[in-house]
Amino acid sequence: MEREGGPRILWSRSGLERPLPWAGQLGGDPRQWVLSADDPAARWVILTGVLGRTTEDLDVVSAHREALTDVGTADLLGRLPDWEGGDRLSGHNSPAFAPNLLNLLADLGVRGGEDAGIERLLDQMLAHQEPTGRFPSFGAPRGGEAPVWGALLCDSHAILEVLVRYGRADDPRTRAGLDRLAVDLADTAQGRAWPCVPHPVHGFRGPGRKGDFCPQVTLQGLRVFARLPEDQRPPELIRVARVALRAWRMRGTEKPYMFGHGKAFKTVKWPVTWYGAYAMLDTLGRFPALWRGAAAEEEDRSALAELAACLIAYNVGAGGTVVPRSVYQGWAGFSFGRKREPSPLATAWLLKVLCRLDDLAPEAAAVDVRRLPSSKGGTGTVVPPPG
Repeated sequence: MEREGGPRILWSRSGLERPLPWAGQLGGDPRQWVLSADDPAARWVILTGVLGRTTEDLDVVSAHREALTDVGTADLLGRLPDWEGGDRLSGHNSPAFAPNLLNLLADLGVRGGEDAGIERLLDQMLAHQEPTGRFPSFGAPRGGEAPVWGALLCDSHAILEVLVRYGRADDPRTRAGLDRLAVDLADTAQGRAWPCVPHPVHGFRGPGRKGDFCPQVTLQGLRVFARLPEDQRPPELIRVARVALRAWRMRGTEKPYMFGHGKAFKTVKWPVTWYGAYAMLDTLGRFPALWRGAAAEEEDRSALAELAACLIAYNVGAGGTVVPRSVYQGWAGFSFGRKREPSPLATAWLLKVLCRLDDLAPEAAAVDVRRLPSSKGGTGTVVPPPG
């Protein structure tokens, strides 16, 4: 959401002198365009997530301060629900689902301890914990059924992620939830990953066959652990990440139920809340052992390069800027919620995801996305780089 007045830019050390590895494939380098936009959160994302500036950097401090007082941030804070209110707390893929709102605020730069309303909501989430260690939400599995408290993994994982992001990782209840997160890893038909588990009250289990992994909760679980120091992560996470990536490679023969890999998967729906190419890269890009080092496997490198090429082809417009093509209703006040015009914030977020994968830019540039199969078929032929 735009502020009144122009952006304040200090530029003590820009970092823009370093070439953007993705510029050729993007059709330009949009970093300066984002930094010049009247959107402090977008500038904060570029400075910290793309240029690698620290939180003590003067430009970062300025952008963060302005983002906290921005009307868009105030709008999001006003949408936070009362976790104890007794009303249905929205679906897991809805931007109105409280953990999704909290993640969006964190993506704008909001941190733990900076808003009393966020802290109250986190306290409420911590107060509702099942004996298993999982965190529940209040809702119904199907329309017309009475809502109840209970934890599906897509509830508990989402709540754990925001607890960690906002500085509650050392709370004993969060630690118990993290322990449960590790215990819930299972040997699925696709490999070591997180499956769907039945709701403790009404037994609803979610989509897919009983023995299959769940693409959504697996990405969520991986992101939770990726936000912790390495010595606090299960040693088997790289195996889990490979199972998540395998879903892309095997999409023509083993399409997960309700999780396809066609146009909707490749086209980001803003704000991002659910499984898709963006969510896969945002998650798996936090595990560089997938494509770098002695343990990296060529098929994983190729799959990640293909996903990056699709993310660019289906979402980027002129000059490397992101033009939203799919949006949730109710977000027109934000640049990422308006179609057919470049969004500084969506551009910054996409660049942040791509920049974790800089090593793969040449391989992604060699991918012809028109020949890649979706879950419904195609040739999958990759075009080699020129020369």
